[in-house]
Formats: sequence, structure tokens, C-alpha cells
Amino acid sequence: MRLLVLGAGGIGGYFGGRLAAAGVDVRFLVRPRRAAQLAETGLVIKSPLGDLTLTVKTVVEAPPSVDAVLLACKAYDLEGAMAAIAPAIGPSTCIVPLLNGVRHLDHLDARFGAERVLGGLCHIGVALGPAGEIQHLNTLQRLAFGARTHSQQDAAQALHELVERGGFAPVLSQDILQEMWEKFVFLTTYAGMTTLMRAPVGAIVQAQDGEALMRQMLGECVATAAASGYIPSQDAYARMFTTLSERGSTGTASMLRDLQRGGPTEHEHIIGDMLRRAHEARLDAPLLRVSLAHMQAYEATRMAHGGE
Repeated sequence: MRLLVLGAGGIGGYFGGRLAAAGVDVRFLVRPRRAAQLAETGLVIKSPLGDLTLTVKTVVEAPPSVDAVLLACKAYDLEGAMAAIAPAIGPSTCIVPLLNGVRHLDHLDARFGAERVLGGLCHIGVALGPAGEIQHLNTLQRLAFGARTHSQQDAAQALHELVERGGFAPVLSQDILQEMWEKFVFLTTYAGMTTLMRAPVGAIVQAQDGEALMRQMLGECVATAAASGYIPSQDAYARMFTTLSERGSTGTASMLRDLQRGGPTEHEHIIGDMLRRAHEARLDAPLLRVSLAHMQAYEATRMAHGGE
């Protein structure tokens, strides 16, 4: 099977690199500058699970009709990403999106057909270093994907057998939409609260009403998911709240880090989409409203100062 990975940044570079090192036929669709960098230095991964430097195949234009595409862009780059991968999408190509949230599924379905778009998600801490190296920040490397319809099950199974060679124990989920919604609930709360408070979890829960506000935000997101038909399991909820109320935690969402460096964020795709769904379900969601307004004000200020 031929696998095309969009980009060679943190997520795509890490998982694609592990697969390429295992002998999988992987091509990275990258911009010319990144292609030149990779030609000079190779793909470099720095990880507590083992460092890696290898020569990889790069393309600056998508090859025709690959078997699978791993899509790991930011939500605000989705339109450009879809245009970039379009030449690679053939009659039997499957697309595995690893974006946060769920709104991107509608866009991908409309562009390429729902029959080609699997569900997918990942849990990993990665960043791109100053020399273009991929820095794996901990030992978490979970990638899960699965069929959204019965007709996709064979393709998902075949892809899973291929991706297993990467050594990171990918999960073939039997209910990927449920898993995606559970991550959506957690991430919206995590990003919404850490950006709103401009602080890590541990500092938030030290505040007089910090833990109560965290629980309220989580409750608004859980209610929205339930109204959409994806109520989180009790175990999932317990894991979420344990992370979101951990004393001394230095954890922050990547959205806060993007905000702190003055960059674009996924606030409309995450917080905005959750609030839209809450409104459609006629749910009261005051913290989601404040959180989104806060991020929209940030974006307006950023653009007024010449942001792109």
C-alpha cells in the first residue's frame, strides 16, 4: 500500500517517520522549503522512546491515486490541505484525518465523498524544533482510526495491518465517532479553560472557584455531546475530570501555546463548533459563550496588528 502523509510536522512527521523506518511506502507531501530541509538533514525524531534519523521520500505535488492519506493539519489549514491532496484521491483511496474536533468530517465528506473518509484521532505531545526536528515530549503515542460505516470496514482493517508495522500500537476502533466525540469534549474544556484563564490546569484549580468552573465547562460540553448522540462513558468522564482537576498540573492546551506566540488558533473549529451545537440543541452554555468571545477578541486584535 502507498501512504501519503500531508506535511512532515509534529504529528505527520512522527507517525509517518515511524512507518517509513519500518519499511512502509510513505511519501510526505510538503512545501519546497521543508523538502529541501529534509533532503539536507533527513527526518529527525527526538523521543524518549528512541531517536530516529532517516532519509524519507518527499513530494511537493500529490501523486495520483494513493491507497491512503494521513491528514494531520491544523483546522484553519483544512481548505488548503484538501486542495493539496485532491490529486492523490482515487476511487479506492481512504483518508484518515487526525484533526481535533469533528467539524472537519463534514468538509471532507463534501469534497471527497463520505465513503472515502474514515474517523481518526491521536493523543501525542510533539513539537517542531528550531532545526526542523520533531520533538516527542513524553511517551504518549496513541493513534486510533476506524470505519464510520460498514462499507469501510475492510479498508480500515487493511490499513490497520499496514500501520501496525510502525511499532506504536495503533488502535482499530470499533466506535471511532464515539472516541472522537469524547476527545472533542475533553479538548474543548481543556482549551477553553486554559485560554480563558491564561494558565495551566494546576493554577486554575488553585483559584477559589477554579475547579467548579472547570466542572461547569466540562458539563456544558458533555450535555452538548449527549444531545448530539455521543454521551461520554463514565470511565471517559472520570479520566477527563482527573486530568482537568489535577493539583500541580502544568498542562495547557496547544491552543494556549498558539495564543501566547501570537499565532492563529483552532478556536472556531473547537470551541465555536461546540457552542454552535449547544445552541442547536437549545442548551444554555455560558462558559462556552465567554470562552469563544474571548478567543474571537484575541483573533480580532491579532489581525488588527497584521496577523495572517
